[in-house]
Amino acid sequence: MNYSKKIASAVLFAALALPSALRAETMVKFATLAPDGSTWMKAMKEFTVEASSRTAGRVKFKIYAGGVSGDEKDVVRKIRLGQLQAGGFSGVGIGEIAPEARLLDTPFLFKNDKEIDYIYKTLDQEFRKIFEDRGYVLLGWAEVGNVNVFSTRPVTRPSDLKSIKMWIWEGDPIAEATFKALGVSPIPLSITDVMTSLQTGMIDGVYGSPLSVIALQWFSRMKYVFSLPLTNASGAVLISRKVFDRLSPEDQKTMLALGDKYFRELTLQSRRDNAESIKILKKKNLVFTEPAGPEVAQELEKAGEQARQALVGKLYPRELLEKVEGALKAFRSGKKS
Repeated sequence: MNYSKKIASAVLFAALALPSALRAETMVKFATLAPDGSTWMKAMKEFTVEASSRTAGRVKFKIYAGGVSGDEKDVVRKIRLGQLQAGGFSGVGIGEIAPEARLLDTPFLFKNDKEIDYIYKTLDQEFRKIFEDRGYVLLGWAEVGNVNVFSTRPVTRPSDLKSIKMWIWEGDPIAEATFKALGVSPIPLSITDVMTSLQTGMIDGVYGSPLSVIALQWFSRMKYVFSLPLTNASGAVLISRKVFDRLSPEDQKTMLALGDKYFRELTLQSRRDNAESIKILKKKNLVFTEPAGPEVAQELEKAGEQARQALVGKLYPRELLEKVEGALKAFRSGKKS
């Protein structure tokens, strides 16, 4: 064997001798509807920078923000095809992957942030397994926030909604069940068609978190906000399990730890941003209306129960619903596990 062949053989042997975790490099193409410059994207970029650093460059990211890879259904399809590896999703995208998780988005389920945090923590492993069974790994929850009804006429009770041309996100079973339980016939549209429809008068009512309604400029066409939230909208960062399983155990542990760190902080920041957004909306002269009386809250809670029951067997099994509602009941009675 001549000298050059000996060198080549030595290099090859050294490369093969290296632990696979040191040789491997995984490029994660990540997509989201969140625009550049948003709080969401700031957290994601901080996560990717530290993840790449902590894995010594073995895990790298390429981010497609602002919907350049399509809507959330497009992103899910592209992950399945291997064109993307991860994404940041709202409830609609989550439902494309794991319909069972949409239980967390059902109306009038939670009364406050403490209940939300308790359920997400208590049933964390349950929902992680649901995602893994569908071929994904949950890197972290990233809450969108409380969702309110915005309209051109005041709403103080469910019957007021019947005179409003209410939009719902086309194809969202949670929204469909919610407004059906409230006795309202909404107008389904793609989210990209909402502003045009507000401008033409096709619709005069929408729903969303205060932050998102400002970001989308929908508030400029609204006059009133019903102060009692319809629901708390979930969000999640998910990565293909096939890609995640190729990482070393150490790098997997790093990714999960950083996901917990950054996306928990993102949830808390989203809550702060939504609280600040409410102040901004009030300064813009939007009027926040209160329920007409205590019976209204009871009526809305009953509609929420009806909507959740209607989705049993369609999105989630009864056992999961009973587990969540049972945990909430225990928490409210002070008997949390």
